[in-house]
Amino acid sequence: MEQNPLESGACRMLTPSMEDYLETIYELMKEKGYARVSDIATILAVQPSSVTKMIQKLDEKNFVTYEKYRGLVLTPEGEQLGRNMKQRHRMLEDFLRLLGVGESTIRKDVEGIEHHISPSTMRSLQSLVLFFQEYPEYQRAFERFRRLQAGTAEDRSTENLKVMDE
Repeated sequence: MEQNPLESGACRMLTPSMEDYLETIYELMKEKGYARVSDIATILAVQPSSVTKMIQKLDEKNFVTYEKYRGLVLTPEGEQLGRNMKQRHRMLEDFLRLLGVGESTIRKDVEGIEHHISPSTMRSLQSLVLFFQEYPEYQRAFERFRRLQAGTAEDRSTENLKVMDE
């Protein structure tokens, strides 16, 4: 059985920043067929010189092959890591959507969560997302429960205001 690179020693060698770069390079390669320093810099909102330094580090770790002024290519291991990071990112977005979290909050929260979540927790969250996809009636029941909870909280707030007015 093939080991998940996110659980391998390779992943432990990566910083959150390296993970972001690999995910971005993977996305660009899938979208455009290539990844340029300028594109990576724009997406990650960093200076091109910072991208070049990181690309050199990723090249030293054999996640990319980089030739100055020529471009870069993900190695098989780099591509696998990038793919898994993209899947992890997407799954966390799906999970937060399932909870009813708004899109702008999802973007911020996923960036904060994705580099700090253990593989076992990711597997559990993925199982829950897949469960709700397989059994949408339970997802609808959860959504009804959330609405009731939100209504109950509003009712409690109104009651507290009434008590304070007395």
